[in-house]
Amino acid sequence: MTSLAILGVGKVGGETAFLSAALGLVDEIVLYDSYEPILRAQVLDLQHTGIDVTISTDAAAMRDADIFVFAAGTPRTPEIKTRADLLEANIPVARRCSEHLQGFSGVVITVTNPMDANNYGLWKMMGIDRQRCIGFGGQLDSARFARYLGEAGVSGPAWVLGEHGEHQVPLFSKTGADLGTEKREAILSRMQGASMEVIRGKGGTVFGPAYHIAMLIRAVLDDRREMLACSCVLDGEYGLSGCSLGVPARIGREGVLGIEEWDLDAWEEKKMAEAGAFVQGLCRRFDV
Repeated sequence: MTSLAILGVGKVGGETAFLSAALGLVDEIVLYDSYEPILRAQVLDLQHTGIDVTISTDAAAMRDADIFVFAAGTPRTPEIKTRADLLEANIPVARRCSEHLQGFSGVVITVTNPMDANNYGLWKMMGIDRQRCIGFGGQLDSARFARYLGEAGVSGPAWVLGEHGEHQVPLFSKTGADLGTEKREAILSRMQGASMEVIRGKGGTVFGPAYHIAMLIRAVLDDRREMLACSCVLDGEYGLSGCSLGVPARIGREGVLGIEEWDLDAWEEKKMAEAGAFVQGLCRRFDV
C-alpha cells in the first residue's frame, strides 16, 4: 500500500490529491489543512468522485506516508511581486510542518514558496538525508520554457535550473540553437512573468503545478530513475553549498538518486552563480 500526505489542501494541494487519486498513484491519501472548511470540502469532493482511495485527515498519520507534500502557507497574489517575498510569512509554516514530520522516513516534496529556501529549511529542521528532500518547480519552469522555445522556432530539449523564481536559469545551450543574448534575455523575462498572468486571471496557478507534482510523485513511487529539474540541497555541486537549488536530478524511490553537473556556457554560468548567491541569502534565515 502506498500513501501520500499533503499539508495544505487549497488549490494546488487539492488538485494534486485529485490527480494522484485519479491516476491511481496511491492507495491512501492523508490530507490536512489548518482551515477546517477547505479540508472538509476537499475530502468530500474527492469522496464524491467514487475513486477507490482511502482518505484520512489524521495529521499524525502524515509521518507514516511514503511521500509528504508541503503545500501549506501564504500563496502568491498579484500584490506579491516575487516568490521570495513570501519567505517571512511562510517560515513559521515550514517550522510547524517540520514538527509534524518528526520521525518521518519517506520523501518530502516541497511546493510552498519560496520553494528553494523552504526545501532547504525543511531539510535543516528535520535533520534527514538531503536526498529525501525534493523541491518542486523546475519541471513547471521547463514546460514553460519549452513553450516559449517553440514560439521562437526552437525544438531542442528545454531545461531550467537555478531558483524557482526571478533567478531561474534556462539552458539555451542544451537546445543546440544560437539565439543570442538579446533573445535569451527576452525569453527569460517572459518566463519570469509567466505565473503572474495566470494569477491575475484566476487567482493562482493550479493545473500546471499539480500535473508536474503528480509526475514527480509517480517518479518516486515507481522508482523511475528519470532525470528531472528539481531543487536539491547542494553540497558542492555546481560550486554551491548551503542552499537548495534547481539542478538535473535522477529521481527514484529513495528520492534524489544523483545530481548531474552539466557543462554550462558563460551566460548560464553567470546566471547560475547569481541564483546560488540569491538563494543562499534566503536560506541563511534557517541557519539561525
